[in-house]
Formats: sequence, structure tokens, C-alpha cells
Amino acid sequence: MALVALPLPVLAEDLVFQLTNNSSHTIANFYTSPTATDDWEEDVFGEGVFPAGNTVPVTIADGSDQCVYDMKFVTDEGVEFVETAIDLCQLAGNEYTLTDAQ
Repeated sequence: MALVALPLPVLAEDLVFQLTNNSSHTIANFYTSPTATDDWEEDVFGEGVFPAGNTVPVTIADGSDQCVYDMKFVTDEGVEFVETAIDLCQLAGNEYTLTDAQ
């Protein structure tokens, strides 16, 4: 009897990290999207806001096997900050920190 090895599909894992707001702004909206796509996913915070000085856990469970994401933050004043090509699989300490310098 011959054994046949078939390739198994790569299973996507959720991306989990801590998001720290070290900026001087309250973040009203936070969007992510794999860098290879042109559209933003839904607002991660939903109806909530993310005040300055806080840390929250973030889980991206979009079924993608991608690690590199773009992130868009919108303050409660409507100012947008966009960070591109962030490798969420390689975050030091599993933490991303938003600062005013961005």
C-alpha cells in the first residue's frame, strides 16, 4: 500500500497585540487592512473611543494569513494618522504604540 502525502491548507491565525495610545489624542476610529488590499476593514473600536494614555488588546480575526497591515487612526477631532506596512507578526513585545510623532 502506497502512502500519499497531500499538502494541507495553511490555516489563518488571529493576530493579537496590545495597542497603546501614547499620543495626546483620543482615537475615535481605528481601521486595519492587509497592505495588499485597497479597502479598510470595519472600525476595530466600533462605538467606543480610545483615550490617550490607555492600552487595549486588539484581535484581528479576518481569516487572512497576512502579517503586514496598514493601520488608520482617526482622532475625535477628525485628524487621520496612517501607518503603512506594519508587520503585526513581528511586533516587539506584541505591542504597537501610537505617538504624536506619527
